[in-house]
Parts: sequence; structure tokens; C-alpha cells
Amino acid sequence: MIPDKSYNILVIDDEEPIRRLLQNELSNSRRNVHIAKSGEEGIQIVRDYWFDVVLLDLRLPDVKNLELLIKIRESVPDCEVIMITGHGDIDSAVAAMKLGAYDFIRKPFNLDRLDIIVEKAHQKVLLARENAMLRHTADSSKNSLKFIGNAEIIKDIHFLVQKVAPARIPVLITGESGVGKDVIAHLIHQNSGCAAKPMIAKNCASLQQELARSELYGHVKGSFTGATESREGLLAFANESTLFLDEIGELPLEVQASLLRVLETQTYRRIGEKEERKANVRLLFATNRKLVDEVEAGRFNEALYHRINAFTIEIPPLRQRKEDLPLLVDYFLTNLGQESENYQVVERAMAAILAYDWPGNVRELRNVIERSIILSENGLITERCLPRELVEGPQAHKSPLALNVVERNHILKMLDFYDGNKQKAAETLGISRKTLYRKLAAYAS
Repeated sequence: MIPDKSYNILVIDDEEPIRRLLQNELSNSRRNVHIAKSGEEGIQIVRDYWFDVVLLDLRLPDVKNLELLIKIRESVPDCEVIMITGHGDIDSAVAAMKLGAYDFIRKPFNLDRLDIIVEKAHQKVLLARENAMLRHTADSSKNSLKFIGNAEIIKDIHFLVQKVAPARIPVLITGESGVGKDVIAHLIHQNSGCAAKPMIAKNCASLQQELARSELYGHVKGSFTGATESREGLLAFANESTLFLDEIGELPLEVQASLLRVLETQTYRRIGEKEERKANVRLLFATNRKLVDEVEAGRFNEALYHRINAFTIEIPPLRQRKEDLPLLVDYFLTNLGQESENYQVVERAMAAILAYDWPGNVRELRNVIERSIILSENGLITERCLPRELVEGPQAHKSPLALNVVERNHILKMLDFYDGNKQKAAETLGISRKTLYRKLAAYAS
């Protein structure tokens, strides 16, 4: 569930004793109770602040019977409204529930029952928001939240993440597809003040151009053809949290200017809505394109580019940090394989892995290791377990890292696998026993 922190309640009633009674009785360490004395004041407060539950008097002198309920439901679709009714208003209360009210309570109040209704309404709000978040939240499994590597450039990236995470400035993460831009976004979120809430993620390439603005900002009922009900957008789902827009270069050009305004003013409007809303959101961006080239080609808003390019983290392709390949291989073997199996990559297979350029980067490596685990026998991953392009490629078995970086660790792991039996270890490694003894002597010197 979404963390059950304090939440906001609004009481709209023209009778001051009722307002004060409900404010005093409902307020506690988890509830912040606000009051409004008229329908006009109530709708303005709803538009300015984030409310979870509204208690609404069914009869207010400045609005028609159910008009305010409809306005509140349009402005905040995931807010639950509880109607306050008099003895003769039961039919109107039932009509209100048909229009989306959560429940109704009659005057004079049974405060214990009211407390229960308010709490249930809040739990319904939490569940609805959680479901909405889950539809937009990127996979945050343990395998996707670690950025593995000992190369100096990777250490620099971890340093940048730690420094920028507590700040509220936008961050642009660049790099080829598959390098782990989403992992860096998660790490920034996890080390920020928003970590208690889920990060909301959206790949802009999956947005339908005509609906991109609606999905980002939300819309009100009837604002365009097909808008049969009011909906919140990604900015609302990410309230007080992080919104990660992956492949920002794919965002339609006409939406980019409005996103720049969000960054500069911290406000936005839903489609069809005149009132502005506060955007209390940390924004992260990622792209596999060179946005400066996109700007020159007229496909990306220049002002937006300069705004999001203030702090950039560039992730290198895997071919530029091959010294991290053994670490990544071991990591995927541990996390993708069966816990009862001790997987080993034989020397020739590791040489092929090190020689390959990995155009699909870490994502491709993960897929290859997952495939190799399935094809392995007795936990041994040989060349036969690897895709043909790795074994038969033009650079196969030519990497100098094969011996210099991983040979010692793999020989020692193989010896451990065979409980010190050098003959079996040598056979598996594809070397003679004499060569194995020579290498072990070299390691000991």
C-alpha cells in the first residue's frame, strides 16, 4: 500500500458550529482538517490543495443542490466525498451517491460512525491511487536497482547520483539503449527525500501523440472527444514523489513547451481546466538520442533542452567498460540462476563474452546469461551455451582481458567447484594439468 501518512480532509458547511465540531472531532495526528463556509470557497480550496476526503453539506445557499459535488468530482476524481444531510434529504443523498459520492451521514451526527466512514473513504482513496501508480511505475525489482561496476567512470556516476539525489533540480540521464538509465533514475529516487513514495515512470515513446498531454496532465470530462470522465495525469500520480520520463526525445513537440512551463512555474493545468494546480514533483529525464542534434533539426524544444540539461549523467556503453563484464556476469549468475546451483563460466566462454562488443549493452548481457543458465549442464556455462554471434564473431577469443582480468578468479573458482581436484579443473578449463600448475605457481609468486 501507499505509505499511510497524514492526509487532508475538507469540511464544507455554511453553519459555523458544524464546521468547528467536525474540525475538532476529526482532527488527529494523521488528519489535517480544513474548513470552508461556502461552496465557492470550498471549490477554490479543492483546486489549490490536495485533499483525500471532503465532507460536503448537501444544502448550501450559494450553489445548487448537487452542483458542487459534480465540480469536486471533476476537479479531483480520486477524492472521496461524504455528504452531510438533514432529515428530509435522504432522496437527494441517494442521488448524490449515484453521482459519485462515497456515502452520506445525517444530522445530528453519530461521531463514531462518521469516523469509521471517513477512514474507509480514505482507504479507498489510497487503494485507487496505488493502483494508478502501479500502472505507471517502472519495474523496481531487486535485479533492476543495482548499478554494477568498478570502472572509474561508474564510480563517478555513483558519486553524481549521491550528490544530486537530495536536490530538487531536474536530471537528464543519457546513454544508449540498455545501459541502465532507468536504474540510475531509481537510485536517484531512492536516495532522495521522495523515497517513501513510489517513483512514477513513463516511456514517452509509448505515448499516443494525440493523448500525450492528457496522460501527462490529466483532463476534465467533456474537454475533448472521448473524454467521458475526468482523469488525473502523471503529475498528479507523482505528487510529492518522482516522475521519470524515459526517452524524453519522443515527447511530441507541442507538449514540450508546456512541460517547460511546469519546470519553470511548478504549476500545470489539466485539459479543459482554467485553474492551475501545483506540481510538487521531482522530474527526471532520460534519452538515447543526442538532444542537441534534435534541437538543431527542429524536433526538440531548445528552451526545454537547456532547462533539463543543467545536470546530466551520461552512462557509457558496455563496450567502453569491459573490465566490469566479469562482475556483471557473476551478478546475473547469482540473481538469475537457481539458488541451489553454483554456476561457472569456462574460460573460452568468458573470452567470447569479453571479446563481444555488446550493442544491446547490459540488457543484452542479462538476456544472454539468462539463456546460458537454461542451457548449462551441471552448472557449467560453455561456448555451446552462448549465442552464435558471440562465439563466431570476428573478435571472438581475441580479448586481452580474458587472462589479465578474470583468468585467476575463474581458475580458483573452478578448483573450488571440484574441491581442489586439479585434473578435473584443467579438463573443464580446456588446459593441460601442467599449464594449470604453472599458472597457480605464478599466482602464488
